[in-house]
Amino acid sequence: MEIMEEIKSQIDSNPILLYMKGSPDQPQCGFSSQASQVLMACGEKFAFIDILANPEIRANLPQLSEWPTFPQLFIGGELVGGCDIINEMYQSGELEPMIKDAAPVEE
Repeated sequence: MEIMEEIKSQIDSNPILLYMKGSPDQPQCGFSSQASQVLMACGEKFAFIDILANPEIRANLPQLSEWPTFPQLFIGGELVGGCDIINEMYQSGELEPMIKDAAPVEE
């Protein structure tokens, strides 16, 4: 069960966290690319975890989040959703304020 503790720790310690295939600079699937592009458009720093480099996370996160696909976006410790939901929330104007509110204040 150590991997579940690691995942929970990642979610708790990163106010904006995207589990994705690849990285924002080199996404390994179209959905991960779209999700990271939307987050970058919101203008705040966000953390990401490459699930392709972490097969244990890839295998176990869907049980924890109760979400079967990737990418998965967590804001403030809560699952927001996958690519379609991220895009819809961005288009409707809901996502950017959530990102801005969750982003750590730069000192």
